[in-house]
Amino acid sequence: MVDMKAILSLDIGGTNIRAGLFSEDSIEPFYIKKIRTSGQNRTPLENIIHLIAEIKHEHPQIDAISMAVPGSIDNKHGVIIKAPNVGGWKNIPLRDIISEKFGIVPSIENDASMAAYGEWKHGAGRGHNYLLYMTISTGVGGAVIDDGHLLTGFRGLGTEKGHMTIVENGPLCSCGQPGHLEALASGTGIAAYFQRKMAEGVPTSLAADPAPTAESIAAAARQGDALSIDAFRQAGYYLGIGLASYLHIFNPSCIILGGGVSSSGELFYDPFYASLKQHVMSEEYLVGLEIEYAQLGDDAGLIGAYQWSVDHL
Repeated sequence: MVDMKAILSLDIGGTNIRAGLFSEDSIEPFYIKKIRTSGQNRTPLENIIHLIAEIKHEHPQIDAISMAVPGSIDNKHGVIIKAPNVGGWKNIPLRDIISEKFGIVPSIENDASMAAYGEWKHGAGRGHNYLLYMTISTGVGGAVIDDGHLLTGFRGLGTEKGHMTIVENGPLCSCGQPGHLEALASGTGIAAYFQRKMAEGVPTSLAADPAPTAESIAAAARQGDALSIDAFRQAGYYLGIGLASYLHIFNPSCIILGGGVSSSGELFYDPFYASLKQHVMSEEYLVGLEIEYAQLGDDAGLIGAYQWSVDHL
């Protein structure tokens, strides 16, 4: 580590906080730790501060801190505008808090943006400078690399790819608006659609399950349950509509799909791709387009935040 900068990367989620210490020449952390976001009789913010302090005590040489955070982020000022899944965070000046506490001004970016950055530099997006990343899990997030630049927008808010309105007056999204892509194509959206149809009396092998999840619905679909297959068909269809619009706007050479729902295989991919082909205004948008699955898994945000810090030291 002599003359080599040490970078502390944190990936903050609603359930867990993952931290890794990297040297600037390797994407393999030489120290890694995961803690619960809430608990230990501390707030999420207190847990973050406690974790950084603990790591800094064990490894005093930390030259940079980079943080991947969910929700709406004003990356110009390091303010978390809204992150409902992290203790209801709203207008948290996280950059100033960490800077005052540890004397290091941290980089703070949206977690999907950092996952995209990691996949672009070290995963499925290598070799592409025009890239669209979508993660489909509990919610839907995404990011865009255009001509080798991560697009974040005027205040850093241009990262909410799950919040395009697809169906006017459609099902309510987690953000409170109706008919967003996230409400239709996410794991949460799949489960909500399934439960609505079950309540209408549509038969299913999961009728005795009081709270079916996207995972249990996927398992039932693979066993031939018609309602479960339909739930994934609907989600794939709406994702195709959304991504067709993004192709028109950004014209990427590569789409990367990440998150648990996207790993459902043909069950999700086939209706998605059929819908994508149906809704693009010209098949020219599909010429040369590669559709890949994310390669970095849970490490994408951590590696992306690390690499972002290296590239902006």
